[in-house]
Amino acid sequence: MKKLSVKARHSILSIVLPIIAILAFLGVWQGASQQIQTNIGNLPGPVEVLNAFKGLMSEFSNQREAAKTFYANLPEGSTAIFSAPPTFIDQILTSLKTVLTACLISSMIAIPVGLLCGLSPNFYRALNPLIQIFKPISPLAWLPIVSLLVASLYVHPIEGLSKSFVISAITVAMCTIWPTLINTMVGVGQISQDFMNVSKVLNLSWYTHLTKIVLPAIIPMVFTGLRLSVGVGWMVLIAAEMLAQNPGLGKFVWDEFQNGSSLSTSRIFVAVITIGLIGFALDRIMLMLQRRFSWDKSLATR
Repeated sequence: MKKLSVKARHSILSIVLPIIAILAFLGVWQGASQQIQTNIGNLPGPVEVLNAFKGLMSEFSNQREAAKTFYANLPEGSTAIFSAPPTFIDQILTSLKTVLTACLISSMIAIPVGLLCGLSPNFYRALNPLIQIFKPISPLAWLPIVSLLVASLYVHPIEGLSKSFVISAITVAMCTIWPTLINTMVGVGQISQDFMNVSKVLNLSWYTHLTKIVLPAIIPMVFTGLRLSVGVGWMVLIAAEMLAQNPGLGKFVWDEFQNGSSLSTSRIFVAVITIGLIGFALDRIMLMLQRRFSWDKSLATR
């Protein structure tokens, strides 16, 4: 009974304390917003930001209604397509598509290379200098080079894969590759020697050793790397989209900043909060996947 009451107390505190912290933050924000003056008026408070969010949702709803009306009034057999600027929701989806594409690209490179570095000391010695040199380079430093390469090689864009999208995805992939690669490599190095000895005693083939011993053992570390990669990629994405003009949240923030109206500041705050909430949601999703596929049951308490 005592144990149950302690668990219940912890559950209540885990709900109540964050609510108190959020309410305190909103109160401080509202008070500070009335005191801080900018070139275009007071800093927007929570109420103004909420109204801006409602306005963005209204724009999305109005555009969807306009699209329905457009297609309903088309003559039979017409192939005309409704065209309008992307809404806030469209830009969120573009950013999600970009970061997930980048993480997929980086994972396809990082996991195999990390496995090879962990399994082969010679392969590790060969690649480690390159890893240490390229790892600290900001992806934004790569963006001009990536832009030139994409402009030269990606001459005929595929529908749905614009040049700005490809540039943003490759740039983000340049930073998401390292956490997954390093965690995969470290995970292989931390495999219990008992498991390795069993593999030798049973004289397992290279493929069986990889699939039955190595991969199951490193799943927790690989997923930790993937979680880090998604988080870092989501942060870098906004700056990459600003510079590459990919029509996602980064471009939304930049366009509103260039607009320079008092309403734009509130809309930027909406984007900032949205970016934070989506980043948190992506991390929770990765943790759920990690719990689902990992044998490490200690993850259930995190």
